[in-house]
Amino acid sequence: MPKITPNLWFDTQGKEAAEFYCSVFPNSKINNVTYFNEAGPRPAGTVLTVEFELDGQEYTAINGGPEFTFTEAISLMINCADQDEIDYYWAKLSEGGEEGPCGWLKDKYGLSWQVATGDMVEFLNDPDQERAARAMKAMLGMTKIDVAAIRAAADQA
Repeated sequence: MPKITPNLWFDTQGKEAAEFYCSVFPNSKINNVTYFNEAGPRPAGTVLTVEFELDGQEYTAINGGPEFTFTEAISLMINCADQDEIDYYWAKLSEGGEEGPCGWLKDKYGLSWQVATGDMVEFLNDPDQERAARAMKAMLGMTKIDVAAIRAAADQA
């Protein structure tokens, strides 16, 4: 199967965004930067694309111009191991951006992220439908996910 690499469209901030993401996620790096040349459409020497990895997952940032911007129609999910990881990624990625409901946020570049744990699936798919409903209700009332509060709501009898 061919490799699939998400391509993220920025106006002019592709390199800045890639550097920021690499500073947030461990085991991350920039692999390659390409530049516009005399053929344009932007001035020669300005960044065209940035190939980078976030903990082994490859991405490409392209400075394609202002025609397209990010929407919540696509987001990147961070499956955190615990509340400490949720708190870390939430703080880093929401700085300069905006918090949304149910563990969603937009970073300062407008890219949407979901910050949660794998436990969420267990809570929401619990065979006890009342327990699952209590967990869902708790989650829907949150911005940043609070695993302990969701667990407490789910366990409430």
